[in-house]
Amino acid sequence: MTSAPDVSSISVAVDEGVATVTLERPDVRNVISDAPLVDELPLVCEWLNRTPDVRAAVLTGRGTAFSAGGNVRLMHERAGMFGGAPEEIAQAYRHGIQRLIRAVVAIEVPVVAAVNGPAIGAGFDLALACDLRLASTSAKFGETFVNLGLIPGDGGSWLLPPVVGWHRAAELAFTGRIVDAEEAARIGIVLSVHDEADLLAAAHDVAATIAAKPAMAMRYTKRLLTRARAGVPFDQVLDEAAVLQGTLHGTTAHHDAVRAMLDRRRT
Repeated sequence: MTSAPDVSSISVAVDEGVATVTLERPDVRNVISDAPLVDELPLVCEWLNRTPDVRAAVLTGRGTAFSAGGNVRLMHERAGMFGGAPEEIAQAYRHGIQRLIRAVVAIEVPVVAAVNGPAIGAGFDLALACDLRLASTSAKFGETFVNLGLIPGDGGSWLLPPVVGWHRAAELAFTGRIVDAEEAARIGIVLSVHDEADLLAAAHDVAATIAAKPAMAMRYTKRLLTRARAGVPFDQVLDEAAVLQGTLHGTTAHHDAVRAMLDRRRT
């Protein structure tokens, strides 16, 4: 397995096919709008995609927050990606935080977010970019852009409705209110809520179950689910599924799994 990218704001550890990716900026509550994290997370995502030994991933944050999203101090100072003329800010979004969210959505293996604390604004959208979410009791979620006179500029308007439905997504985006972990589980943002000390182990259990499945079938399954979330027409998804299924029927993993199932039936 090739070494993970040499990055300073993120740590990566791989154990039995599960890569744990940890945002390591607790001093700024893991904001994702600033260098180096905004540049380094896409590098890590690309590495996950080209590393066949990685079959699932867990994304979490160091410290008390999963991610506070954008750097509000720099917004106030009109600095960093939030400074300059409107067209300069637009380009900063396209080539900065939007590139980061795109990279997470494009991870080919299933990603479990272990939301260890507040996931606010772009931090909420980062969690939504993952496939599955587990939360600690201290986690909070908010599509809070409107509170700052902004819009979900990094993908939340596309990511949130499939998770909670259009009606609830509109309510959360229009009010900018904060949702605690218990409500997040009730309305479908997270699968389950855990004590802080147990969260990472629970996320690893889910990821390990996924990593134990045939790797190519898992990547293809995620690809088709992503097509559905993007609104690709049903017939087009079925056509792609036929091609992928034809490939999988020729794999050793499929043959071994069928043989094992028939052996179990005979006993």
